[in-house]
Amino acid sequence: MVVNKDASGIRMRIGNKWVYMNEEAVKNHPGGAVIEQYRNSDATHIFHAFHEGSSKAYKQVELLKKNGEHDERLERELEKRLDKGDVNVSVYDITVEQEKKMVESFERLRQRLHDDGLMTANETYFIFKSLSTLSIMAFAFYLQYLGWYMTSACVLALAWQQFGWLTHEFCHQQPTKNRPLNDTVSLFFGNFLQGFSRDWWKDKHNTHHAATNVIDHDGDIDLAPLFAFIPGDLTKYKATVEKAILQIIPYQHLYFTAMLPMLRFSWTSQSVQWVFNENNMEYKVYKKNAFWEQATIIGHWAWVFYQLFLLPSWPIRIAYFLISQLGGGFLIAHVVTFNHNSVDKYPADSRILNNFAALQILTTRNMTPSPFIDWLWGGLNYQIEHHLFPTMPRCNLNRCMKYVKEWCAENNLPYLVDDYFVGYNLNLQQLKNMAELVQAKAA
Repeated sequence: MVVNKDASGIRMRIGNKWVYMNEEAVKNHPGGAVIEQYRNSDATHIFHAFHEGSSKAYKQVELLKKNGEHDERLERELEKRLDKGDVNVSVYDITVEQEKKMVESFERLRQRLHDDGLMTANETYFIFKSLSTLSIMAFAFYLQYLGWYMTSACVLALAWQQFGWLTHEFCHQQPTKNRPLNDTVSLFFGNFLQGFSRDWWKDKHNTHHAATNVIDHDGDIDLAPLFAFIPGDLTKYKATVEKAILQIIPYQHLYFTAMLPMLRFSWTSQSVQWVFNENNMEYKVYKKNAFWEQATIIGHWAWVFYQLFLLPSWPIRIAYFLISQLGGGFLIAHVVTFNHNSVDKYPADSRILNNFAALQILTTRNMTPSPFIDWLWGGLNYQIEHHLFPTMPRCNLNRCMKYVKEWCAENNLPYLVDDYFVGYNLNLQQLKNMAELVQAKAA
């Protein structure tokens, strides 16, 4: 890897220029730590993906580019990066010449989508989605009032899943071009109604978007100590407890499904830890948001426990809590584990980071669409399109699919789309590959 002229700052390529941001500018980045993922790499397309519609961001990057430069040494360093394959780890072998043509072609695709109106916000659609999802939660409360306790718990689990998709879209600035409004609504839907910290989610999820399935960058593929997706994960089992857990990794493909409902417990606990540490974080945006992050998370658990208090007995309270929490966890987990876990990963210093479109397409699998799946999965069955254009409104992703399929064919890239059980079995196969590696090493 290239060493920056100032290790505390960041150099990255935007367009045809290398720009430099000092440590203070990095710490003041409104998106937080995600900017670190493109140190010494081409950040052109990830910048467009995250900042569509933000005139302020485009003005700031133009100022940076005025002081930017052409750096042949950094260009040569980028071109020299070679991947080493391994179990569940692929090699990026697109030549530099092919890559340049692909990048130019992707710019034309982006412009075509703009011209055809697919990047335009659709506020009416999201008002409808917000009201309909609020209605699902209200229906859960009404069922509890009628005494249909277990049915109410199931409906509440569905409401939490659907609020997850809406929060996701507001955090990606899809519903409106008013970014402060989007952020405020995501705080209400995410923190207060659902119990997931908006800032925690942004930090985790934006990093995932920036470096999808790239080792040591994407935290979504680091599930140690319960699961290992790549050989490098095995070096993380150092503590006594972790070494003990390592003994069950040969069976991880067998117990993976049983762990899916636990996702909500994992994410809510991480959210609580995050919000009560935000005051001490190094990035300015987190300190600024700390009070409202904390207040809304407290508000969420206040109404959850009050709702449980209204139930008639402890057995019903426990059953209601477990059904709603575990149900909500499963409804989210069976979606978010499908798209990327079933696809190979790439080395930490892979040149694939300089080809944003290829990165997203080679590391993402779509679920076969249908009207019901579009609704239940919140449009995340179009994960390829969403990763390429994260600010595109959910309602336009189906139309976008045709454009992307054509683009993939023109650029000799695969377009991965499968029925659920096909993709899920490929997910389990990745886990089984590592399970067999651990067994072989132990033999």
